[in-house]
Amino acid sequence: MKIAHVAPLYESVPPRLYGGTERIVSYLTEALVDLGHEVTLFASGDSQTSATLVASRERALRLDPRPLKSEIAAHLSMLAQVRDRASEFDVIHFHLSHFLHFSFFEDLADRTVTTPHGRLDYVD
Repeated sequence: MKIAHVAPLYESVPPRLYGGTERIVSYLTEALVDLGHEVTLFASGDSQTSATLVASRERALRLDPRPLKSEIAAHLSMLAQVRDRASEFDVIHFHLSHFLHFSFFEDLADRTVTTPHGRLDYVD
């Protein structure tokens, strides 16, 4: 299968230090590559993977020393890249803690999977 994994941009995949979500994305991505799937990882450019890496930005947001980083703008830019290439994939697996992608991929709901990582006890 041709599978896209869409990782959060807060940490590299796998993370240098903290980053449970990014660690899980790394384990899953590497296992799918080992099984012979064609995997593309949308993540920060400082990520390390045996899959095809599409770097949505040069480095992870948290460790980027530059001021005035917009996490929403960074993720929207990445989602535009995923949307532009969506026809290339059998499955697109989102690992985002926010659900910005829902409205952009509504027409592709039958080919998308979302794993909500992190805290699930928020009211909204």
